[in-house]
Amino acid sequence: MAEELLELARSAAEDAGNMLLEGLEKSREVSQKSGPADLVTEYDHSAQELIANKIQKKFPKHSILAEEEFEVEKSSTKWIIDPLDGTTNYIYNYPLFCVSIAVEQDGELTVGVVHLPVIEETFTAIKDKGAFLNGRKISVSGTADFSKSLLATGFPYDEDRLPSAIKSFSGLVRKARGIRRDGAAAMDLSFVAAGRFDGFWEIGLSPWDVAAGCLIIKEAGGVISDFSGNGYDIYGSRGLVATNGRIQDALVERLIF
Repeated sequence: MAEELLELARSAAEDAGNMLLEGLEKSREVSQKSGPADLVTEYDHSAQELIANKIQKKFPKHSILAEEEFEVEKSSTKWIIDPLDGTTNYIYNYPLFCVSIAVEQDGELTVGVVHLPVIEETFTAIKDKGAFLNGRKISVSGTADFSKSLLATGFPYDEDRLPSAIKSFSGLVRKARGIRRDGAAAMDLSFVAAGRFDGFWEIGLSPWDVAAGCLIIKEAGGVISDFSGNGYDIYGSRGLVATNGRIQDALVERLIF
């Protein structure tokens, strides 16, 4: 069953990715949601509709939770969807954006797909069966020295949380080898899983931002926690820390929140 769910998630993500690629060649209508940095286009909605329709056609009794105000509660099997993670990047034709789809069954993440259409990379995972990039098994990095780590982060839309996020960034940029900020959490999590980043942290993320990426990291041998080093809840935790496991404690200790 998990393989069937994964195949549908991958197919839906790739179809949505193709739609997004077509949109890059056209003008896009941009709307503002919670603030000037929280944006949405008609392609966010169109890609979400495409994915939801494919799921509902195959599994009409499944639940769906998606970013653009779409929620259907029908069963304990839930699809968690971000049709376009990195909308601002997309608006500016910055090529790092992705489609993220996860499946949660009885409260446990079992399938995850993150698809980057421009660079043609698809990260996949099934619980207890490993993580893969374009069919090739991946694993987190072996970096154990925090001073040699490459990190990634994002900044929250909530202005009340921004000062602490900037303080953490300011402190960590002096301690790590470098920090990247590309504005697509699902992609950043997948890059940790592939060993491209040694760690990632961000506050104020939503379930659709992280669900697929969290499973992919765990299946690649990584570790996820909240900012206190405790277990991470995609629905309730304020902050997320994801690493190769070797620098987890060092990153948690240096965060300001």
